[in-house]
Amino acid sequence: MKQRPQPVPDRDAEAALDALSRALAGLSKPEAVRAFLVDLCTPAELEAMADRWKVVPLLLEGVPYREIHDRTLVSVTTIGRVARTLERGAGGYGLAIEHQQRPSGRRA
Repeated sequence: MKQRPQPVPDRDAEAALDALSRALAGLSKPEAVRAFLVDLCTPAELEAMADRWKVVPLLLEGVPYREIHDRTLVSVTTIGRVARTLERGAGGYGLAIEHQQRPSGRRA
């Protein structure tokens, strides 16, 4: 990732992340979120995020890393990173999975 000549102060970085979070939360349709992500991210960033997301349900099902790799072609390193985030992250993957499993019309 490209480094800035001067690091962004933590409070500015937090404010920017909050603003981005609000922008995403304000989009209620998957098509709108997709359009926003396509505009916001590079193709490589989109591929990396999609790769991470597609291994989440497999990890939650207990599928072994090597089998996940064979099914998805996602690197074992990335699978391990996602697994660690599932265990020790902020809980976002779990919230998103939970939201997907709700009957339609019920939002958190």
